[in-house]
Amino acid sequence: MKKLRNILFYVGVIGGLTFIMYLIVKSGEPQELIKVKNIKVQPVTSGLDQIKDTLHHNVTHPLAILILQIITIIVAARIFGFLLRKIGQPSVIGEILAGILLGPSFVGMYFPEFSLFLFPKNSLPNLQFFSQIGLILFMFIVGMELDLKILKKKAHEAFIISHASIIFPFALGIGLAYFMYLTYAPADVNFLSFSLFIGISLSITAFPVLARIVQERQLTKTKAGAIAITCAAVDDITAWCILAAVIAIVKAGSIVSAIYTVILAVAFVVFMLKLIRPFLKRLGDIYSHHDTLSKPVVAIFFVTLLASAYLAETIGIHALFGAFLAGVIMPQNLHFRNLFIEKVEDVSLVLLLPLFFVLTGLRTEIGLLNDLNQWGMCAIIILIATVGKFVGSALASRFTKQSWRDSLMIGALMNTRGLMELIVLNIGFDLGMLTPQVFAMMVIMALVTTFMTGPALDFINYILPEKKSQAGEEDIQSYKKFKILFSFSDTEHGKNMVRLANSFVNKTQENTLVSALHMVPSHEIHQYNLKEMERDSLKPIKREANKHNLPIHTYFKPTLDFQKEIIETANEGEYDLLIVGLGKSIYEGSFLGRLLGVTSKIINPEKLYKTITGKEKILEENGFDDKTNAVLKSAKGPVGVFADKGLKKVDVVVLIVTSDEDVFLMHYAQKLISNNESRIAVIDYNGKVKQNTAFKESIRAIEQTAPNHIALYDKSKINQEFLSGTDLTLMSVNAWKEFVEMEPEWFSNVPSVLILKG
Repeated sequence: MKKLRNILFYVGVIGGLTFIMYLIVKSGEPQELIKVKNIKVQPVTSGLDQIKDTLHHNVTHPLAILILQIITIIVAARIFGFLLRKIGQPSVIGEILAGILLGPSFVGMYFPEFSLFLFPKNSLPNLQFFSQIGLILFMFIVGMELDLKILKKKAHEAFIISHASIIFPFALGIGLAYFMYLTYAPADVNFLSFSLFIGISLSITAFPVLARIVQERQLTKTKAGAIAITCAAVDDITAWCILAAVIAIVKAGSIVSAIYTVILAVAFVVFMLKLIRPFLKRLGDIYSHHDTLSKPVVAIFFVTLLASAYLAETIGIHALFGAFLAGVIMPQNLHFRNLFIEKVEDVSLVLLLPLFFVLTGLRTEIGLLNDLNQWGMCAIIILIATVGKFVGSALASRFTKQSWRDSLMIGALMNTRGLMELIVLNIGFDLGMLTPQVFAMMVIMALVTTFMTGPALDFINYILPEKKSQAGEEDIQSYKKFKILFSFSDTEHGKNMVRLANSFVNKTQENTLVSALHMVPSHEIHQYNLKEMERDSLKPIKREANKHNLPIHTYFKPTLDFQKEIIETANEGEYDLLIVGLGKSIYEGSFLGRLLGVTSKIINPEKLYKTITGKEKILEENGFDDKTNAVLKSAKGPVGVFADKGLKKVDVVVLIVTSDEDVFLMHYAQKLISNNESRIAVIDYNGKVKQNTAFKESIRAIEQTAPNHIALYDKSKINQEFLSGTDLTLMSVNAWKEFVEMEPEWFSNVPSVLILKG
């Protein structure tokens, strides 16, 4: 009855009001004769032509063009960033390359009509506006990443090395400008302004890119990496102060005006540091959690950012310096910075910043370098920039008593320019200090010097290899014990792996070593919160290990190549058992994930593409994906692939035997019984155990030392009721492959599985 009443009400209201609107429209139509009497009648066009005109108008509307530009830019930046990370380069190089390729150097040259449609000249101001907003947010994040406490602790060495790394290339740049001025400087630019911009362009170090490289190469805990990070931070502050002074001189036009601008800039900095910073610190101490960081509080910090950028622009030292300074004075509270950067970073780095790369690419016309003299000058710029940064940093590092190896590594790292260089170049271009030819040369220099950082570090490592045994570190290879290494993706799986490892070594801990390896994507973390992230991610693992009185050695490594890191750590440590996870983080959306009950709506696009094109099967040769197979093939010692379904204890274990080669599993069964008093149910799946002497002797030996802890069954025992009462299944890689092919539905009922390669 209620349902019928609702239907009648709905029909009555909708139908009745629709009828009333129809009557009003009909009554109003006679008024058209009076209204349109004196209007010239337009020719009638066909319906198809009207549709075409409407579509053309919609497609070429400025908003539609802007949205299409943003989509194209983000996709291109993500693709090229991914490809560059695959070859060990920072993703920022790929994003810069994407911008250059979308500009006149490639798309504009080979697809001019498409370029004119996608990037018409009247749309560029919109792109520039959004890119400037992105840069303001980015510089704000860069400022927040600087830890002033660390700068104070290492100020002496950092200031010497950093300022030497600035003055060397700056002086060389001034000298280079002397030879470039007549040929390459704009007609209305004086020598002082031109030379200052050439000098500052060669002196920049990209702190964000350098920090990512240091993280990816696990240099954060080395002396060279720590000094390089600190020097880059000092370099950033110093270079932006110099840049602000240079901009003031260029914009002022006279020495008196420049002095006036510099005085205002100094007053602005003092005001932000002495008055605004203490106020923000009090706010940060109070509002440092999700529950307390409300929208009005966030608004205060954003207003501070925008006001700082506005004042800097008004004074004449550029809005980006104001944004950078606003980031520097933000509260040092790590929880606050984590929360605030989460709110800003995705929008600035993923959405808005790629617009800046493309805008730079649209300005970069490599085709303008059309003779040998110009390419020769480009090569000279790259050489002087590299020599100035590398030699200046290395010599200063050596002067402060660093080793030659560390000095050279610091020099190579400080030569990284990346995005910060592009920002300086665009400022110079906007101010009319750089011609399009010089701008293109400088962009190429930024790409080359950033690209060479990785190979340079590899070469230094090759000629001056690091000593294996570091002071204060445990030498894992020196242990003559049973050693287990497990790699975990999240803390829940990590705690379950602790329980699993403990079950193998519980009563022989003095003769064993258990190590935990946790890796994070290096491009998703920040230098300032690296230690906090390491502490937070490893704390639950250490706490779980303490529950079992299990001594544990931990590794925390930011990286882009997880399987390579796992393989190298396992092989260098010569572990007796490597355990890697098989869970959601790796197998979401895959066939294997569905078998294990870890399905997700997320599909791996790379794997999907390879499957469609025939380059990859749904299941690889061992029933694993290519990442797990890489570990299985390249790890020198035994490997266990752990399919975790919430392991809580290891009291009842099923050991499945499918072939004679599975006899090695008895070694692990013995350890579980001896150290954990587990009860083992051996499933003789193909009748091999009764025919194999080695199997029978192993079972007999266990029965003599631990009666009632091992039993033999045939495959009829494998059923849902039996499996529901067990905690863990042990099987070989070959058995896993056979079960995946023959009985895939079995995995929906099985408990956690440890798949072992002998």
